[in-house]
Amino acid sequence: MNSIDTQTDRETSEKLKSLELLQRSESSLTGRFIYWAGVAFALVHIYFNTLSTVSELWVSAIHFGGFALLCALMVPMVRCHTAGAQRLTLLLDILLGCAAIVCAAYLIGFEDALYDRGVKFVQFDWVFSICAIFIALEMARRTTGWFIPCMILVALTYVFWWGQYVDGIFGFPGLSLETLLFRSYFSSEGMFGQIARISWTYVFMFILFGAFLVKSGAGDFIIELSRCAAGRMVGGPGFVAVLGSGLMGSVSGSSVANTVSTGVITIPLMQKAGFPPRFAAGVEAAASTGGQLMPPVMGAGAFIMASYTQIPYVDVIAVAALPALLYFLSVGFFVRVEAMRSQAHAVELDTRSIGEVFRDGWHYLLPLVVLVSLLVYGFTPTYAAGISIISVVASSWLSKHPMGLRDVFDALAQGSKNMATTAMLLISVGLVVNVVAMTGIGNTFSLMVAEWAGGSLLITIILVALASLILGMGLPVTASYIVLATLSAPALYNLIAEMQLIEMMVNGTVPEIARTIFLLVDADKAALLADPMSKIDAQQLLALVPGDFKGQLLEQAIDPARLAMILLSAHMIIFWLSQDSNVTPPVCLTAFAAAAIAKTPPMATGFTAWKIAKGLYIVPLLFAYTNFIGGTTMEVLSVFFFSVFGIYALVGFMEGYLESPLNIVLRVLSGLAGVAMLWPHGEWWISSLALLCFLALFIYSRLRKQDPAEAGVTTA
Repeated sequence: MNSIDTQTDRETSEKLKSLELLQRSESSLTGRFIYWAGVAFALVHIYFNTLSTVSELWVSAIHFGGFALLCALMVPMVRCHTAGAQRLTLLLDILLGCAAIVCAAYLIGFEDALYDRGVKFVQFDWVFSICAIFIALEMARRTTGWFIPCMILVALTYVFWWGQYVDGIFGFPGLSLETLLFRSYFSSEGMFGQIARISWTYVFMFILFGAFLVKSGAGDFIIELSRCAAGRMVGGPGFVAVLGSGLMGSVSGSSVANTVSTGVITIPLMQKAGFPPRFAAGVEAAASTGGQLMPPVMGAGAFIMASYTQIPYVDVIAVAALPALLYFLSVGFFVRVEAMRSQAHAVELDTRSIGEVFRDGWHYLLPLVVLVSLLVYGFTPTYAAGISIISVVASSWLSKHPMGLRDVFDALAQGSKNMATTAMLLISVGLVVNVVAMTGIGNTFSLMVAEWAGGSLLITIILVALASLILGMGLPVTASYIVLATLSAPALYNLIAEMQLIEMMVNGTVPEIARTIFLLVDADKAALLADPMSKIDAQQLLALVPGDFKGQLLEQAIDPARLAMILLSAHMIIFWLSQDSNVTPPVCLTAFAAAAIAKTPPMATGFTAWKIAKGLYIVPLLFAYTNFIGGTTMEVLSVFFFSVFGIYALVGFMEGYLESPLNIVLRVLSGLAGVAMLWPHGEWWISSLALLCFLALFIYSRLRKQDPAEAGVTTA
């Protein structure tokens, strides 16, 4: 077993350090060019997002060309150890980056000529469209490995080659290669389509905002504030990891970045406090994964979700806030239980009080206040991010280390470098999204999932979870979400909406306008809709409605605002499940990064992180079966309140421990109480009784705990 762990550790180190090893020195001529090109390109993007009236297609092409050049220079084609090989590789990388710029320039310069010819390709159209796609694939290979390029090639060849030989529902008659290249390169549907627009607008501006915050010192303030707020209690370093990762996640939206930035502080502190090293690494990985769930950034997920659902971005992040808090609380419960079991002791982390820390760094919170205020007042996310970047610089002048011109340039350059790999990933994935749109395979996949699940929402969610895990082995989280949302969101949306409609039929609240469709199907049974009916009768009647009419029926029966929330619920389910690849073996880079810091076996650490991150699977079920998204204020708060204690009870069941060990009877009782509080039965008194049962169990376990002085534990 040790040999396997050692081998896995070596492989993990290679994966985590590959980009770092390939990065060219910043002190070299190439490094200086990357720096100043990054500064210039960041300023160009700010102009595009504020004052420019340039065609979005052209901006997407420029976005591709510039970041392809930066990516080619930052991440060499191969790693070389001799000076001659390094110079040759650099030359090839420069040529490839320049070719990307030429491809972008060709689209801008000859787009009109193509339409004047009636969209008939000439020789150069073939050359540059193929070249652009090849560069996108190569950049994706350099930054994420072979999986994405291979997936894109399979998708593209399906359109014009092997799709026509496939039998059954996935057969496709095929399009010409010329049509495929046109829609992939020249149109606003492929690599320069919707995903690319999201990349150069929302994603870039918020990544740049995060770079400015970090440069201003906000990251250090967040860690220091977390240490003072939670560090002195029992298990405090664990809570620092949870709190710090949550706050850092609201800025960076990257799980691996969270792990690396906060883990180097929190993991050694947790070990010093008495937590087992593997548990310390697992907590950091699980907490850092929540960074992608925490508004306002949420990786790139919030922006893509807003674009897909056509729901305002501010509404998306408002809905996402309580679920994210619930996830971090779930990780905190594991920390509390392990602190009691391991008899972790308090660690003196900082001589200053939280008031002193806040007094010295309160100004770091001003940009976040500005950002949220602008979003609430209805400004676009890109405009809000731009003004917030200015507020970062302005607020830094209230500190002892104000940002100067050099600091501004550093932040601009770092923002561009942070964006380079993300930009190439999103542009490449746009090719897959285009294939799905061209072939209609997304609807086919959704119908297939619904058929496999037999109309069961739970089985559908399980299938989506399995698909996300498999995709996550080769795709980053954002790409996994895009692909899964394109394929399976319609199936989830329909099932959740149908569940809502069945509930209306049971309650006898189906609008009159929606009953006409039922009359066409079965006039006798449709007459029963005026009164409450049994759930079985409702399901049988709905099953009689042809699939072509169900969409129209749902639109007539359910309020449009509620339908929008159902669509958002479907996307949130997929987005949350897409995060599990961060902490689920065999490929869980966030857990592997934490293991490298804690010096623990990577795979074992991955399983620990997977256990601690159970909120990733529980909260999506709440999205599906309750009004946690889109309900009234009281409904949302009620679900949140009982879910907090329900998850704590489940943690007690899984760990066999609360404040003291639980025997098998108490352990089962804790599990039953947790299920009763989380189950969507709609009866508040059942949840209340379960809550009272859990509170009694918690108090009992606390009374049975050893005397703190004997156990060497300082109570929180």
